[in-house]
Amino acid sequence: MRDHGWACVGRPSWLAVLLGVLGCVASSVGSSGASAADCPGHPDALGTSRILVVDPREHPRLGAMQYKETLPLRDHEVVITFDDGPLPKYSNQVLQILADQCVKATFFTIGRQAKADPEGVRKLAAAGHTIGTHSQNHPLRFNRMTLDQVKPEVDQGIAWTTAALTDPSALSPFFRVPGLLRGDAVETYAASLGLQVWSADFLADDWRSISAAKVHELAIKRLEARGKGILLLHDIQARTVAALPKILADLKAKNYRIVHVVAATADRPATPTEPEDWLVHRPSDETPVAHWPAITPANLAGADTRIRATLDDFGILDVPPTASRSLPRPAWPRPLPGRRMATAPALPAPSGSLFAWPPAAPLSSQRHQLVRATTSPKAPAKAAAAKPAQRPLRLASLRKR
Repeated sequence: MRDHGWACVGRPSWLAVLLGVLGCVASSVGSSGASAADCPGHPDALGTSRILVVDPREHPRLGAMQYKETLPLRDHEVVITFDDGPLPKYSNQVLQILADQCVKATFFTIGRQAKADPEGVRKLAAAGHTIGTHSQNHPLRFNRMTLDQVKPEVDQGIAWTTAALTDPSALSPFFRVPGLLRGDAVETYAASLGLQVWSADFLADDWRSISAAKVHELAIKRLEARGKGILLLHDIQARTVAALPKILADLKAKNYRIVHVVAATADRPATPTEPEDWLVHRPSDETPVAHWPAITPANLAGADTRIRATLDDFGILDVPPTASRSLPRPAWPRPLPGRRMATAPALPAPSGSLFAWPPAAPLSSQRHQLVRATTSPKAPAKAAAAKPAQRPLRLASLRKR
């Protein structure tokens, strides 16, 4: 990357020097990349708004889908990443689409693919993209692999990608777990090597059997839901090649900006950020906007206390007439006026003969027959049914009569 600190040094007047220094400082802080105006032959290109320099050891794991930290992006900033390449048939088309828009991306290559197509890896470096690794054989079981199984996959993926590069320093210490199937073994080993494990903030599902239109729709829809983030795509799919121009066009139309991420080195310090900028959920999002009111401290040392509660502690149930004006009346329960609860009238207890059977009082003849029919063991079943009442005469029938 070009050293902006020395690019603006000259011998004009002191005002020009001051303006040049301020311009250099702004350029170094923002780490500006290729803007749309710097895209030859494509004045309406999306371009790359700035370069973000990160230190893998300070932030070893990134991606809101799985980790508590992600890249410190501003609103409407996007980082585009590609997995599983290089595959000449499609990767070359992806490179051309990105070049036409002067967009820089991050590619996570597979060691086996780099071995089969080393020229494809060199094309990535020549175009100025960031190159990370994605294991040697892309096994979808990193979440179940032991440390001994993890090591050769990670090491060989790095070795074959490095061998494909003319300049080994072009390989960045970025690693993405295949299928995002993270596990303790791979994360621990990656940290020991100084690798930064990348997850993603949102996907476009371009590895599934869906149309290019659906890939474009999912990418934009999920980006709009977040407002910024790391997009994961694959440069080995025909549907991705077909959807990528539409995705970039929509990003341009919706005023999104592309951020190019590179690793910090001895002569390239990390971009200044605050720790909370990396958090997926910032403290301001978790801090409640309302609080319970504070309790006023009181000295209860001299307060009049009672050893045992009495009936008076639960409200005044019976207030003398002389004291009704001086004492407060309880809100609930309200006592009945003029009566004492202890002397409230009560019904007498019912006599035992009330529930005797058969009753002492004589029954009518019809009721007596019904009782005998229901109590006799030899009574037919029809006798148990009561005689239905006569139907009332309707007014229409009376008129006819």
